[in-house]
Amino acid sequence: MSAAELPGTAAPAPPPGTVVTGRYDQGPGYRVNRPEGSGSWLLTWTTDGRGLLRQGAVQTQARPGDLVVLAPGVPHSYAVGPGASRWRFWWAHCEVRPHWTPWLSPRALADGVYAVGCPDGTRTRIEAAFQRVLADSRWTGTGAPPAPAPGDDPVAVAHGSAARELALCALEEVVLLATAGAHRAAAGRDAGDGRVRRAQELIAADPGAPHTVRSLAARVALSPSRFAHLFTGQTGVPPMRALREARLRHAARLLESTDLTVERVAAASGFPSPFHFNRVFRERYGVPPGAYRSGERL
Repeated sequence: MSAAELPGTAAPAPPPGTVVTGRYDQGPGYRVNRPEGSGSWLLTWTTDGRGLLRQGAVQTQARPGDLVVLAPGVPHSYAVGPGASRWRFWWAHCEVRPHWTPWLSPRALADGVYAVGCPDGTRTRIEAAFQRVLADSRWTGTGAPPAPAPGDDPVAVAHGSAARELALCALEEVVLLATAGAHRAAAGRDAGDGRVRRAQELIAADPGAPHTVRSLAARVALSPSRFAHLFTGQTGVPPMRALREARLRHAARLLESTDLTVERVAAASGFPSPFHFNRVFRERYGVPPGAYRSGERL
């Protein structure tokens, strides 16, 4: 157990945009406390024992088969449950894909906490999906992705866009299996949801385009204020923040896969100012774009 995981101390959260996953088997006394919350989403899935998670004013216990998801930016802590002899669980820090939110929303408690009791018939596949997240996070992008192995290190960080996307695909399977029919219910929601999804598709298709709240609202036939309200309510983030995140992901992929200069990467990703691009990229990934390209990243 690291010093950051000892009782009463604060454990640093991974930077936004990183996919980090692991499997822990902890005994009484294990506790992680983040007074500032996390910059990314945290998913935990319990396989044995019991955990206790707190975020904001919400407290929930996690038992075998429970998926608990914590949204970023809210103070949280988690520990082995009171009276439990252990807590065995998978966990992952990541940026959730926008369409996961409607699947999770029926299981929302408050303060960005989602608690899902996974159906018994899905647990074997969920376990296998987490195994793939751990293995895929180790992929270097060359050759075949590694196969899950029982003796692997219990924690892995996804380096490179290919490993991150594979890991997110496996995590999407976890969320989809856990929430069962919630995604079908989301498909039947009112027209507002469909227009928000259309705006997300527009952003994903061309993150470097000069999108604004007004231009996106016009494309989906909503007023800017109504569009911003619906978008934030459905996805959990304002539209311009979602756009910035999409642009940063696009820039990271260009840095990894092309020889474009940093200035051209910035322009192609929708950042007219290289200075602004360098600042927000460093905030997101922990290093400036040039260092990221050189491999100086988590």
